[in-house]
Amino acid sequence: MAQSRLQKLGQYLRPHWKAAVLGVLALFVVNLLSVRIPLLIRDAIDKLQVTFSFDQVFYYVALVLAMASVMWIMRMISRTLLFGVGRQVEFDLKQKLFSHLLTLEPSYFAANTVGDLINRATSDVDNIRRLLGFAVLSVANTLFAYSLTLPAMLKINVRVTLLSLAVYPVMLILVQLFSTRLRQQQVVVQEQLSDLSELIQEDMSGIALVKIYAQEENEREAFQRRNEELLDANLSLALTRSTLLPLLPGLASVGLLVVLRFGVSAINEGAITVGDFVALLLYVGQLAFPAALLGFTITAYQRGEVSVDRIEAILTVQPKIRDHYDAIALPRSQVKGELVADKLTFAFPTVSSTSKPALQTVSFTIQPQETVAIVGPIGSGKSTLANALPRLLDIAPGQLYLDGHDITQVRLTDLRGAIAYVPQDSFLFSTTIKNNIRYGEPGADEALVIQAAKQAQIHSEILNFPHQYETIVGERGITLSGGQRQRTALARALLVDAPILILDDALSSVDNQTATQILRNLSEGTNRKTVLFISHQLSAAASADRLFVMEQGAIVQAGTHSELCGQSGLYQTLWNQQKLEEVLQ
Repeated sequence: MAQSRLQKLGQYLRPHWKAAVLGVLALFVVNLLSVRIPLLIRDAIDKLQVTFSFDQVFYYVALVLAMASVMWIMRMISRTLLFGVGRQVEFDLKQKLFSHLLTLEPSYFAANTVGDLINRATSDVDNIRRLLGFAVLSVANTLFAYSLTLPAMLKINVRVTLLSLAVYPVMLILVQLFSTRLRQQQVVVQEQLSDLSELIQEDMSGIALVKIYAQEENEREAFQRRNEELLDANLSLALTRSTLLPLLPGLASVGLLVVLRFGVSAINEGAITVGDFVALLLYVGQLAFPAALLGFTITAYQRGEVSVDRIEAILTVQPKIRDHYDAIALPRSQVKGELVADKLTFAFPTVSSTSKPALQTVSFTIQPQETVAIVGPIGSGKSTLANALPRLLDIAPGQLYLDGHDITQVRLTDLRGAIAYVPQDSFLFSTTIKNNIRYGEPGADEALVIQAAKQAQIHSEILNFPHQYETIVGERGITLSGGQRQRTALARALLVDAPILILDDALSSVDNQTATQILRNLSEGTNRKTVLFISHQLSAAASADRLFVMEQGAIVQAGTHSELCGQSGLYQTLWNQQKLEEVLQ
C-alpha cells in the first residue's frame, strides 16, 4: 500500500518533473556551499592563529559573505520551484477531480455526501500540495545535508563524528513509533472535518426548513457536537505532534554537547585543530535543522498519505454509465423521436432482494411528435421511467430504443442531446434568469431566450422583475416562486430545441389552466416534439394524445382520456377523485 501511494505521488509529480529536478539541483548547490563555508572558517581560524592580518580577515569575511549570498539565492530558487510544483499538482488534482466527478452518475452523489466530496477536493488536495512542496524540499535537503556533511566531518575526526551521531538511532526509533499513531489520528481528523462540512452544507441548503420548524437550537447543538469531536481529534493529533517535534531537534542538539566534550579532548591530544573544532560545531548545528524538520516532514507525509487514499477513492471509481466501445453516433438533426420500451425492468441496487423492481416489464411505443402523459399514484415508477430514458439510470441493454437504436449503444452526448429533461426538482443556478434559460445553449441570443420564455408562459412575469432577464435568481432560484422556477426550467429545456421533451412533474406548482396551455403549445405547430408529460394534474394530462397509467412499476392502462374514462380501472378512479376535489374546493 505504501508503495502504491508513492507511485501515485510519482504520477502526480511526473508532468512537472523538470521544475522538481531544477529545484532539487538548486538545493544540492545550497548544501555544497553549506559544507564549504565551515571549512573556509576553519582555514581562516587556523591561519589567523599563526599570522593575524586584517587583510586576511576581510578576505575571508568577503568570501563567506559571497558564498552565503549565493546560498540565499539558490535556496530561494529551490523553494520557489518546489513549492510551485506543489501548487501545480494542487491545480491538476482539482481539475482532475472535478472532471471525473462530472462523469459519474447521479446515484454516486446520492451515496456520497456533497460535504465530504467538497472536503476531499479542498482539504485533502491541500494536504497533498504540502506533501509535494514542503515535504519533498525537506527530504531532499535532509539527504543532501547528511550525505555531504558527514564525509566532511569524518575527514576531520572519525571518533568525534561518530560519537556526535550516536543519538540518531534513537531518533529513528521515535519516528517509527510515532508514525502509525500520527496516520491513524490524521484519518480521524479528516473524517471529522468531512462530517462537519456535510452538516454545514446541509444546513445552509435547508436554512428555510430549519427556520420554519424553529430548529436553530438543535442544529446549533448538532454543530457543537461535531465541532467538539473535530476539536478532540485535532487536540489528540496536536499532542502527538507536540511530543515528537521538540524531541527530534532536542536529541540532535545533544550532538553539540558531545562535540564540546570530546572535541576539547581531541584538541588537547593534538588530533584536531581549533579550526577543526569550530567546523565540527558548525556541522552538528547544521544537521540539527534537518532533524528538526524531520518531525514536520513526517506530519506532512502522514497527512498526505491519508489524503492520497481519500482522493484516489474518488478517482478510481469507474462510471457505471458510459459509452460503449463502439457507441453509435446519432446527431440531433437525424433524430425523429420514436421511443420504444421492450419489457423494461429495473431495480435499484440498494433495494433489498425481496423488494419489487421499480419498473416491471414495461413495454410501449411512442411515435415521433406524439404527446404522451404518464399518470399514476406516488411510487408507481413514473420518475424512474423518466430517468431511464436519458440513461441517468444504469439500465440493461435491449430494453429501450430511440429511433430503433438501443440507447445503451448510442453515444451519451448524442442521446442526451436529443432529450430535453425537466426533472421534479427545478434546479436553478445562482445567476441571471437569462443565463439560467440559456444554460443548455450558452451562446443563444436574447431573442431565442425570450421565445423560450414565452413558450413556457414565464415571459410576462420576467418583465415585471426589477432587472427583467438580468435579474439574479439567488442560490437554487430562491428568489422565485415554485411555479416561476418550474417554468424557467421548462424554458431552459425548450431553448435547446431537442426532438424529445420529458416533463417529470415539472408543472406541479403551476395552475391547471397554465399547465394545460403549456402542454397545448407543445402539441401544436409545425415544430412539434415527442413529449412525455408526467403529472398528477389529470386536467392537463387529459389533453395529451395518449395516456399511460402506471401502478407498482407497470403500465396497467393505456389510451386516450375519453377511452380511459369509459373503462373501469385506476384512471377512472383517479379522475373521479380529482373531480370531487375540485368540487369540494
